[in-house]
Formats: sequence, C-alpha cells, structure tokens
Amino acid sequence: MSTATDTVVAPQRRDPDDINRANVPKIVIGLFGLILTAWALGNLFLAFGYYPQWFLDNKILIAALALIGGVGGAALLFWFLNMFIEGLPNRLSQGIMPYAFLLPGFGLIALMLIYPTIQTINYSFANANSTEYVGLANYKDIFGSKDFWNATLNNLLWLAIVPAITVAIGIIVAVLADKLSAQGEKVSKSIIFLPMAISFVGASAIWNLVYAYSDKSQSQVGLLNAIVTKLGMDPKTWLQISDGKLNSLLMMVILIWLQVGFSMILLSSAIKGVPDDTIEAARIDGASELQIFFKVIIPQIRGTIVTVFITVVILVMKVFDIVYVLTNGRDNSDVIANLFFNEMFANSQAGRASAIVVVLLIAVLPILWYQVKTFREEQMNR
Repeated sequence: MSTATDTVVAPQRRDPDDINRANVPKIVIGLFGLILTAWALGNLFLAFGYYPQWFLDNKILIAALALIGGVGGAALLFWFLNMFIEGLPNRLSQGIMPYAFLLPGFGLIALMLIYPTIQTINYSFANANSTEYVGLANYKDIFGSKDFWNATLNNLLWLAIVPAITVAIGIIVAVLADKLSAQGEKVSKSIIFLPMAISFVGASAIWNLVYAYSDKSQSQVGLLNAIVTKLGMDPKTWLQISDGKLNSLLMMVILIWLQVGFSMILLSSAIKGVPDDTIEAARIDGASELQIFFKVIIPQIRGTIVTVFITVVILVMKVFDIVYVLTNGRDNSDVIANLFFNEMFANSQAGRASAIVVVLLIAVLPILWYQVKTFREEQMNR
C-alpha cells in the first residue's frame, strides 16, 4: 500500500533586487498625472477669474465647479503623488513618503502666508502704486500721522478692556452654569454661545438697532434711546460721542458679546477637568468656596485662561468689521485694521497701507511667541 507524502512548498522569497528596483511605468504615470492635474486646476481657477463668460457668468455654476475641482483635484493630486512614490525603489519610497505628503500643506502655507508677508514687507518700502522704492518714507508718514496714533491708542484701549472682560465673564458664566442641572446647563450655554454663529458684520447690524438715533420728535427705533427717553432724557447719537471714548466702548460691547461664548466653552471644559479630590481636600482643610475658586481651580486652569486671553488679544488687534460697519473710523473711533483698509482702498496708498500692516505684524509677533512658549511649557509639564 502506497502512502502519499505531503509536499511542503517553502514560501518564495522576493529578490532584494526586485524590492529595490524602481517601477518605471508607475513613476512616469504618477509624475505626468501630477503635472497634468496641477496644470488643469491652475487653468480652471484662472478661467473663473478671467473668463467668467465661459461659465455663463453664473456664480452658482462657478462655485459648484470650484468645489468639485478643488476637492476632486486635491484627491487626484494625492493619488498620482502616491503612485509616483510607490514606483520609487522601496528604501527611497519609505524615506520620502512622509515628507511628500506634508509638502502640499507646507506649500499652501508658503503660498498663502509666507509669500504675502514677504511681499507686504517689500511693498511697504514702495510708493503708492508699488512701482518704485521710496525707502522709509511710508513709515515716516504713518508715524508722523495723528490718525495713526489715534488708531493705535484705540487699539490699546480695545486690548486693555475686551480680552480681560471676555475671559472674566467667560469664567463667571462657566462656574455658574456648572451649578445648574444638566438640562439647565445645556440651555444656558447654548444661549450664550449662540452669538458665535453670527458674523461680525451681522452682529454690528443687530447692535446698530440698539444704538440707533431718531429725532426726539419721533419714536425711537434704537433700544438704548427708547430706554433713555422713557427716563425723561433726550436721545443721543451714541456712536458719535467720542468723549471718554464712549463710541469705542459701545463697539467693544459687541465684540465681548460675540466672544464670551467661545471663552465660556473652553473655560467650562477646563473647570470640569479639575480633579475632584483637590477640591474636596481644600474643603476638608476648611477653605471657603471663594478660596477654593481662586487658590485651587484658577491655578489649575491657568493654561486655558492664557490661551483664551491670547486668542482674544490677537482677534482684537485685527478688529475691523465692527468699526467699519458702525463708524468707519469717524469721531476718533478708528483702529489700525480699518486705517489700513481706508489707506489701501479709499486713498489708493498701497505703500502706506503695507507699512501699517507691517507694524501690526510686528506687534502681534511677541504675543504669538508667548502663546507658543506657554503651550510648550504646558506640554512639558504633563
């Protein structure tokens, strides 16, 4: 009787030379696809701007094609890029894979942020239409301008008031909301966070109805003047009163109203993250609720407070929409961003406008550096 013997087939080992050999068709197709897709996308978006008649001058059609082209084009670019990298020898492919996929992101950052920054600095030394260099003339003009210093003073006032009040109200609301029932907390936080969904222009239009002025012989549309007249006083043109910077203070209220929800959400999360055992230990030691808040909770959420504060500071330094909509800088209410806009588009002074932006950029850099430094320290201490 014959017996069958099982034959064990050893797995075939790939030749190292095959692994390290380049796949030429993949490289060629991937590279050609990358170039063709980039060329097609570039021309498509240029056509939107220069030849809208090709798309029947239909903005909805252009927007739809831009969305399809942007998302689909990005997918194609990464697909061809992946094909090109897979075609390279194995060791080289594995080495450059992470950098290749990071490159588009870094390229967009360079295109959208670094290049415009360099160009703005360059144009700040040029004349009104950026055709000839004028040295430091633009900087001399803005530093010698009363309007620039008034706008700078207003910005400093915004910086001194808005971030501090926004963070303070955010902490108070977060603590009080935490004392409510689960449903009450959700409802209250939703109502306070709701203004975050409104654009700055929309919020300005809403608050313009609060500050609106009508002659005292007419019924008052503005809420504030309606209250004032009910108290027996005359209505006032609130946004034209520069005494004590009242018009600027009234506009600050709008930004605080918009940003308190953002502050509350982040600070509430930080407060909920404070360990209960530290609070209970403080209570056992006889600390009052006020002492617990300032000596136990606040130190443990300091990092979040700093992050929220700096975020609002950066926002305040760039504040523009509210001032532009309500006063456009009239009655000594101008800010640096609005001054830049008027120099650039109303006065056609590209050189002076660029110099103003450079000054603003230099002012923001130390704040950004401090934010990064604080974030790194927090990461190290975790």
